Amino acid sequence: MAGYQLISGEGKPEQVMIGIVTSRFNSHIVDRLLTACIATLVKAGIREKDIIVVHVPGAFEIPVAVQRLVLKGECEAVIALGAIIRGETPHFEFIAQECSHGLAQIALNQDIPVIFGVLTVDNTVQAMDRSGDEESNKGAEAAKAAMQMINVIRNIK
Repeated sequence: MAGYQLISGEGKPEQVMIGIVTSRFNSHIVDRLLTACIATLVKAGIREKDIIVVHVPGAFEIPVAVQRLVLKGECEAVIALGAIIRGETPHFEFIAQECSHGLAQIALNQDIPVIFGVLTVDNTVQAMDRSGDEESNKGAEAAKAAMQMINVIRNIK
């Protein structure tokens, strides 16, 4: 191995509070993301009472709720879950861009991991594929990313 110091996010974080903000629009998809996300966190040893779930109307509203959770100061990471499906107008691009930009801004300005688990897909079939079983479920992937980033931040400090 080279002479550098390696900081990674491997392992399961202990004594942690994680927030999850979900959009209710396209709830038939988002609910599948949320179920897999929570199951992955619990499977890793995070207690359900240490998971805060906030529901907002749509993806555009996700950043505001994420910011409030972050400012509350209890969560070491916040996961954003939603499903933005392309339609016939440019609305998709505006919502997807503002949601992702808002979440990135919060993460950088507040120095906390904000995990982007918002699907941006062309159609419902793609959304269903990405919210299916645990191996392909982006909610489960977001949970794993949150735990890794909590460990990375803890290991850097």
